[in-house]
Amino acid sequence: MGTHQREYLRKPHWLAKRIIYTAERREVNTILHNLGLNTVCKSARCPNLSECYSCRRATFLILGNKCTRGCTFCSVEKAGKDVRLPLDEGEPDRIVEAVKALGLKYVVITSVTRDDLKDGGAAQFVRTIEKIRECDDRIKIEVLTPDFQGNKEWVGVVAKAHPDVYNHNVETVPRLYAAVRPGADYRRSVDLLSHVHTHYPGIFLKSGFMVGLGETEGEVRNVLKDLRAAGCDAVTIGQYLRPGYRNIPVHEYIFPEKFDEYKKLSKEMGFRYVAAGPYVRSSYLAHEGYRNLSTGI
Repeated sequence: MGTHQREYLRKPHWLAKRIIYTAERREVNTILHNLGLNTVCKSARCPNLSECYSCRRATFLILGNKCTRGCTFCSVEKAGKDVRLPLDEGEPDRIVEAVKALGLKYVVITSVTRDDLKDGGAAQFVRTIEKIRECDDRIKIEVLTPDFQGNKEWVGVVAKAHPDVYNHNVETVPRLYAAVRPGADYRRSVDLLSHVHTHYPGIFLKSGFMVGLGETEGEVRNVLKDLRAAGCDAVTIGQYLRPGYRNIPVHEYIFPEKFDEYKKLSKEMGFRYVAAGPYVRSSYLAHEGYRNLSTGI
C-alpha cells in the first residue's frame, strides 16, 4: 500500500472522544497479552478501544494479525506476497480462556482475510465457536467474516456452526471499492449476505459500512436498499477515521444530524436494528444490538 497524501481536514468538535486509562483496561490488556491473542480493537486502532476494554469487552481477531488483502482504510498489517502465515491451532482454546477471564456473555469473533488458506480460515471460525459453546452454551456468538472469495461452501461451513449473528461488512459504496477495498467486490459481499439469509434463516444477519469517504447520499441509500434486499436484520453506519498516514484520507466529516437521518431512513426500510453515529463501529456495543434483535425492542 502506498503512502497517501497527508490529511488536512481538522476534526470537528463532535469527534473529541477521550482516551481513558483504567484498571479494567490494563487488566484486559494483560489478559490478552498473556494469552497471545489479537483483537481488532488494537490491530485496527479502533477509537473505542479504551471504552470497550474498560467495560471488559473486546472483539477477538483470529487467524493472526497479518492480512492478505490491502484495504486502504485499514491499519491491520499486510502480509508480504511470499510470507507463509502459520495457522495457530491453539488459538480457539486461548480465546475460551479469555472469555472466561473476562466474564463475557456475548462474544464477537472476526478475522483478518486469509486468501492463502484453502478454506479462507472458515474451519478456525468453527473451532472457535465450538470451543466457546463447549465452555458455556448460553454464550451468544457473533461472527464478522471476510468474504471467503465468494466461496459459498466456506461461508456455509461457518453458518452451519450456528452463530447467533452472522456479520459481513460491505464497508463502502460500490463506486469507491477500487480505492478503498482493492481485491474485494461489492456484489460478491452482498451475494454472501443473501446466501446466508436464504440458506440459514435462523441466524440474524448484519452488515455495516463507513461514510466520509466521498460517497453521496444517494449511494448510501442504494447500499441500504441492497443490504435490506439481501435480508440484513441489522446495519451499522460509522464515520471513517484515518488510522494512519499510510491510509486513505478522510474526504468529509459527516454531521451527527446526518447520521440521525440515515438511522431514520434505515428504520423506514425495515432494518430491525440500526446503529449510526460518528463512533459507531461494526462490533461496538454488539451485545446491545443482539438484545434488540432477539427481543424486538
